Amino acid sequence: MNLLILSGLSGAGKSLAVHALEDIGFFCIDNLPPALLGKFIEFSQQAQEPVEKLAVVMDVRGGEDYDGIREALDELHRSGVEYKTLFLDAQDEVLQRRYKETRRMHPISIRNHLPVEAAIQREREILRPFAVSANYVIDTSILSTAQLRDRVISLFISDQSHGIVVNVISFGFKYGLPKDSDLVFDVRCLPNPFYVPELKKKTGCDAEVYDYVMKFADSVALAEQLKALLKLSMPLYVKEGKSQLTIAVGCTGGKHRSITFARVLADYLVTLGFHPNVQHRDIQRGVGI
Repeated sequence: MNLLILSGLSGAGKSLAVHALEDIGFFCIDNLPPALLGKFIEFSQQAQEPVEKLAVVMDVRGGEDYDGIREALDELHRSGVEYKTLFLDAQDEVLQRRYKETRRMHPISIRNHLPVEAAIQREREILRPFAVSANYVIDTSILSTAQLRDRVISLFISDQSHGIVVNVISFGFKYGLPKDSDLVFDVRCLPNPFYVPELKKKTGCDAEVYDYVMKFADSVALAEQLKALLKLSMPLYVKEGKSQLTIAVGCTGGKHRSITFARVLADYLVTLGFHPNVQHRDIQRGVGI
């Protein structure tokens, strides 16, 4: 059985993820009480037509004590049942905005009469062990519905011969590091298009900015060094059996140099036989250096 345990913050997109999983043949159970997990898997395995791909959603709706989820997963280990875990996350302000827009109440707010902000913080504390240990983590803060669907599907149906999902994210250090980063490259040492008036309001997605950043010898030299590192390390990650790798490239504001280098590295990864997902996290934020 291909078993997936799905969890994450309320409002981060678990329902959308379930729909995507159903589209690729997963039988999905939402909000299963942890105590019933072992029994349900046993039933699924003994059915006349055993379930080949099963996804189970467990989160704070089943209670605010993570120990129940941990004990259920520990029981799977003891029973020799193999599984993967997927955790959906999002920035606090994004979650708050989503609740405001949908006018729905957070499950912890319903039980404890807490404001949404406090409920989100409480939920983070409860699910932090799951987030830290998850096989896959997706930050849905700036993903559209279609992008989230594609990201989920790419984890389980992939034409990548290497068997590893590679994400390349550009970001601005002034807004913090991406939470699920494995490798972080800092390109703030390079000439900044922000100080060129005609480029200030453009981004690394524009040819003018890309060409400006890459016209300098230091930029070319840094790119070659980073490519050499990836050429050496990527086969090692594959050999080690890593299922997901997130490469984060940062400048100050996340609009010019980081986007340019994210594009450079993503294009290079394609030449190595990988098919990276590219995300520019801070491209929509206010103009910054």
